[in-house]
Amino acid sequence: MKLLEPGTEIDGFRVVDCIHAGGMAHIYAVEYAQADRSPGFAMAMKIPRMTAGDGAENIVSFEVELQILPVLSGPHVPRFVAAGDLVRLPYLVMEYIPGQTLQHWLDEGPGRCDTATIARLGAATARAAHSLHQQNVCHLDLKPANVLIKEDGTAVLLDFGLSCHAHYPDLLAEEMRQAVGSPAWIAPEQVVGVRGDPRSDIFAIGVMLYELATGELPFGAPTTNGGMRQRLWMTPAPPRKHRADIPPWLQEVILRCLEPEAGSRYPSAAHLAFDLSNPEQVLVTERGERTERTPLRTHVRRWLRAAGMHYTPSPLPSQQIEDTPILMVAVPHADVSDATLYSLRQAVARSLGIRPGARLACVTVISPGASSTSDSNRSETTLHRQHMARLRQWAQGLDLTGHAVSYHVLEAGDVAQALVRYAASNHVSMMILGAATHGLQTQRFFATVPMRVARDAPCTVILVKQALPFEQLAQPTAD
Repeated sequence: MKLLEPGTEIDGFRVVDCIHAGGMAHIYAVEYAQADRSPGFAMAMKIPRMTAGDGAENIVSFEVELQILPVLSGPHVPRFVAAGDLVRLPYLVMEYIPGQTLQHWLDEGPGRCDTATIARLGAATARAAHSLHQQNVCHLDLKPANVLIKEDGTAVLLDFGLSCHAHYPDLLAEEMRQAVGSPAWIAPEQVVGVRGDPRSDIFAIGVMLYELATGELPFGAPTTNGGMRQRLWMTPAPPRKHRADIPPWLQEVILRCLEPEAGSRYPSAAHLAFDLSNPEQVLVTERGERTERTPLRTHVRRWLRAAGMHYTPSPLPSQQIEDTPILMVAVPHADVSDATLYSLRQAVARSLGIRPGARLACVTVISPGASSTSDSNRSETTLHRQHMARLRQWAQGLDLTGHAVSYHVLEAGDVAQALVRYAASNHVSMMILGAATHGLQTQRFFATVPMRVARDAPCTVILVKQALPFEQLAQPTAD
């Protein structure tokens, strides 16, 4: 189909200009033809290419996007406006969102992004993917051109033509008999036809992080199925081999995203966003320190294992998130009773015990003036370190085998607000706190904190009653 001229009217929409002419679709800025109509935001119309030389995947992917986009919501996707008749003229009208795609940062030059920028862009992308997964949708075509960064730093995901909704028929799986995805970013399980695993999107984010950090694609840009299959057993060259100033923590994150087996990657995009937002808490293993490629014998073992591996679809994206949540515990730091600390520890232990893939964030909130009221020799850094040490000491009684754990000292005047904000920004699924989280002597001043947290938190909140084990209750008290 030839390009539409400005002023062309289609079903009450007027074409303003063509803003993108891609291989699968043309995108136009449009407005309502009637001057008195307005959705309150700018609009774009997407029309798929359907010439004789275009493949069937163009129209199938349009049908997929037509099926999925109207049911998506939230700040990380464009709002749906209207759709055209598939027989007469297929089109999608959606919100036009200004911003720059990740391709902009790549076009500035290889390896130009500093670590903080890479982490910021990666975390924003992971949060957007997590929002999608919560709605039981996997994008499955994440790449720099499909990730838009708004002025406020929020990421918006574009182009859902290759996506998969867990509750709708997978038209691409039914119509296509080969791997579907962009070769440079496609995940190993997609290569063999498994769609609907949210960890495939995590792999794609890892590819983008690798490219932002090094200016190179970890697996190149293969043009054959055999070339794409190599990622089933191959690990790319460590980013630090390309760029020595990449910190070990960032390499750890990137290479974990790029693990050939989905089970070895981050269990959810929220976990990935957490590490990118809290680099000081990333546990660096040999993976983060290496500067040379994985030995050939390791690739041979993986090749043999991949040859006989049976790939199975993952659980529902939302179910996988629920099975591997981020748990948060608010640990008080002043005038706190042993009963409170013991009860919190028991509650956390029970929650971790039934959620093997859960991550634990131990949080305490101190007053902004705490360091100024201390001795002059005690700096703010020293005070934070002391509270970090107390959090670690409290957690020593927990069995943290198989669980990632981190410790955070927040400084805020409003304790409830600080806890709620932390939970929201880190996609916490469950928060555990005591009914009196700020000590026995001052709890009358903070009696509303648990109530406010329970009311405002964007997650499940468990309030724990204070209690000591029976054998301690039975001990006589000193006069």
